[in-house]
Amino acid sequence: MGKRREARERAVQFLFQHDLNPPADLELELATFWNSQRAAAIEDEKGAAKWGEVTELPPPTVEEAELRLFSEPLIKGVLQHRDAIDEIIKKHAKNWDFHRIAVVDRNVMRLAIFEMLHREDIPPVVSINEAVDIAKKFSTEDSGKFVNGILDKVRGEILRPARNVK
Repeated sequence: MGKRREARERAVQFLFQHDLNPPADLELELATFWNSQRAAAIEDEKGAAKWGEVTELPPPTVEEAELRLFSEPLIKGVLQHRDAIDEIIKKHAKNWDFHRIAVVDRNVMRLAIFEMLHREDIPPVVSINEAVDIAKKFSTEDSGKFVNGILDKVRGEILRPARNVK
């Protein structure tokens, strides 16, 4: 799996948590989230801690720092623009009550729409493909189709000039 895909997956995981239980302190919650991700990775590698055993987290690896460096601006951007992004989703999700859209699907779409609107370094088609794959992984096969349909409508409205290939 590519590093950007993994970073997007982490961003969706955080946004999912945030959607269900918004924290009072975003920075503290981000730090807690990243520490829990590292602890889970260490547990996968070395096994679970024994009763009473305290596991100290080593400093983040370069790879972990890169994931966080790509993910956090996405997370913060989605949260900053969430109301506007939600209106875009509502506009295109005809016959769907917004709050009945699966929380995973909603946050996958939020991330992709943020990328399409605010990240010129990421082509919209890449954002859509990544969102569809993440939706299939974390939600259902049908979620991929649903997410693709909504995001394709959004992409159709975005007027971004094509990049010149060098």
